[in-house]
Amino acid sequence: MNDKKLLMIGTAVAAVLLVGGAVWMSRGDETATGSDQFASCRTSVVAGGSSALGGPFELTDETGARVTDAQVFTKPTLVYFGYSYCPDICPFDNSRNAEALDLLDADGIDAQAVFVSVDPGRDSPEVLAHFTENLHEKMLGLTGSPEEIAGVAKAYRVGYQVQDDGSDDYPVSHTTMTYLVLPEHGTVEFFNRDVTAEDMAAQTACFAKAS
Repeated sequence: MNDKKLLMIGTAVAAVLLVGGAVWMSRGDETATGSDQFASCRTSVVAGGSSALGGPFELTDETGARVTDAQVFTKPTLVYFGYSYCPDICPFDNSRNAEALDLLDADGIDAQAVFVSVDPGRDSPEVLAHFTENLHEKMLGLTGSPEEIAGVAKAYRVGYQVQDDGSDDYPVSHTTMTYLVLPEHGTVEFFNRDVTAEDMAAQTACFAKAS
């Protein structure tokens, strides 16, 4: 099966997953009430609140070290779930996230990006290190056992499906949200694929300055 067919399959399944995700996450105006310190920054609606996304984890970083969520999320972080063998969607999305980091740096905001693999069978720490270093020096790759990845994906409500057909280039379908996580606050926002680097940086800066 050629790369084009693999991409078509992966994109089709990802579209189905995204449609399902729309039931619980959507972009648009949110009426903020109470003491929400980030009310002026929010543009998304999440069933149960954005704090319902994410949770504690222990994974393996691209150096081979075991790390916890508390050790990883020490600054505003853009979190994306994907896989390094992805033909173009993951590189495109993470290049956008990397550009947002540069814009934030120019604004004096120290932020980072995290790439969580949903393909631990192929994405070793060494493979992830190569993937992230080609995108941004402040991007960290995380992997783990299939069970650990499944647990983290469930916490973030990420859908994915490994379509291992025995070939070396099997596709993995997955949702394509980027999540914004702040230290001590957890997940505060998510971004769809159509959000530009400029808008992502501006909104992340809003959250960072309000935290």
